[in-house]
Amino acid sequence: MRFPAAVVYVIIIAIVVGTLVISGTFQSPGPDLAPAERADAVAGASPSDPDTAPGSHNLTGLALPPPHPLDELATIQIGDAEDGIGTAFAINESGAWLTARHVVDGCSRVGLAVGNGRMVRVDEVRTSKNSDLALLITDRAPVALQLDLERELRVGESGYHVGFPQGISGEAASILESRSNLVTRGRYQMEEPVLAWVEKARSEGFVGTISGMSGGPVLDDAGAVIGVTVAESSRRGTIYTASPDSIRRFLDAQGYLAPGGDARPISTSSYAAEADRLRDAHAVVKVLCRVNHP
Repeated sequence: MRFPAAVVYVIIIAIVVGTLVISGTFQSPGPDLAPAERADAVAGASPSDPDTAPGSHNLTGLALPPPHPLDELATIQIGDAEDGIGTAFAINESGAWLTARHVVDGCSRVGLAVGNGRMVRVDEVRTSKNSDLALLITDRAPVALQLDLERELRVGESGYHVGFPQGISGEAASILESRSNLVTRGRYQMEEPVLAWVEKARSEGFVGTISGMSGGPVLDDAGAVIGVTVAESSRRGTIYTASPDSIRRFLDAQGYLAPGGDARPISTSSYAAEADRLRDAHAVVKVLCRVNHP
């Protein structure tokens, strides 16, 4: 049986359009969400989480595509600076620590809590104008983490987030899903490419928001840093992290080339113990922000 040519063309067009929609080529704008740190107490954010998940779901195992204008948009609102907490990690033993910008932006004083009531004074805070990243300078650090900002990332690979959610020790395991564009509005404004991770597990006793984990490292299976936690969408179970490219550009601009540091293999069965080890070694520490109000 033969169909008229016009009918054949209509069928072909329908198949092509259907394929594009299924593969995720057509994307809608993403969510308004909260910074992972100081979402309520400090950042003054008003998050609203979407029902849709970011990115495509059929790319597991493939190389993560480069940033694209059609990547999901996620928006955060940064309110007035207030006292708060976050996480930082050492990138060298000379005293350079990486964290998220919104953790320390607007703070009058910044310190690092290293246990037993002891505090390390931060002598200098350097913030990025293009990404949610900041560099904290102290006199030294006992242990530095290894950064791996050059390798190819793959959709579906594991990530392990370490820090101080809600001010206490905690960690989460996630799967890399896609890229997104994070739009910041409020006290300062910028747009940056980030990575979206789907949360899969948490350490025992860790429930609720990850607020306080912002600025903490995201580790790969080899134990190397491949991102910095910057925001969350709690309703959809998504964690957003600064991209390796953003971290590399920021450190290059500051004149910091992080040497090789401490890295040990991690798995879903060992990530909680490894996170405890890094906190006990003071490679990952709690950040305290104090704001002097007029």
